[in-house]
Amino acid sequence: MAGRVAGKVALVSGAASGLGKATAERLAEEGAAVAIGDIRLEPAEAAAAAIRAQGGRAIALKLDVTQEADWVAAVAEAETRFGKLDVLVNNAGTADGHWIHKLSLAEWRRVHAINLDGVFLGLKYGAEAMKRAGGGSIVNISSVAGLVGIAEGATAYCASKGGVTMLTKAAALEMALLKTGVRVNSVHPGYMRTPMLEAVIEAYRDPAEARARLEAAEPLGRFGEPRDIANAVLYLASDESAFVTGAQMVVDGGFYAR
Repeated sequence: MAGRVAGKVALVSGAASGLGKATAERLAEEGAAVAIGDIRLEPAEAAAAAIRAQGGRAIALKLDVTQEADWVAAVAEAETRFGKLDVLVNNAGTADGHWIHKLSLAEWRRVHAINLDGVFLGLKYGAEAMKRAGGGSIVNISSVAGLVGIAEGATAYCASKGGVTMLTKAAALEMALLKTGVRVNSVHPGYMRTPMLEAVIEAYRDPAEARARLEAAEPLGRFGEPRDIANAVLYLASDESAFVTGAQMVVDGGFYAR
């Protein structure tokens, strides 16, 4: 069914590559105007240009999700260029890759600044814009690591993504209580074939062994694809999910089911 988000305006953070890029492309395919926010402006511009080349509407925005001023400016620019904001995808994230006894306080704070503070700021300013538009949908990209603990250097990542899980639920209830018309849900990827996962794998002493072990950890026996997450976000962004808020959609090849 084409046009599932036709007429909507979406802002996706961390959308120059990986899950964010796939999500921006999928939303554009289904009719949304998309603002691609990323700390790396040049690849964000390239991603936006690719969408425009396919007949879609897209702009690139400089967005460091840890900076409040960047969020204020990005939301304002999306509203100015497209007239409103209907959908926000809090996708930008980072992995820590350190065991807890080797993890510095500065590294811990950096992971949380991006993965959790960035989501808070997106919620804060995205929801205000959506209230001006009469409602909308916020989708927070958490992780299966926000639902279960994962060993091998994922301490800060698990903690930050667990924070996203509960922030989503609390924000959803708050938005409903205040009658804002804003829905808030989370998506929980398993191991997905993205540049971030590749970087984590390459950091292992034996990348080939690590790749095989991580793939084997998925009951379906393979990594997921970015479009798998994009399709989940599309549903939550569309009016098909009008009665869905405070939910967690797990897209993990069965990892969490065990």
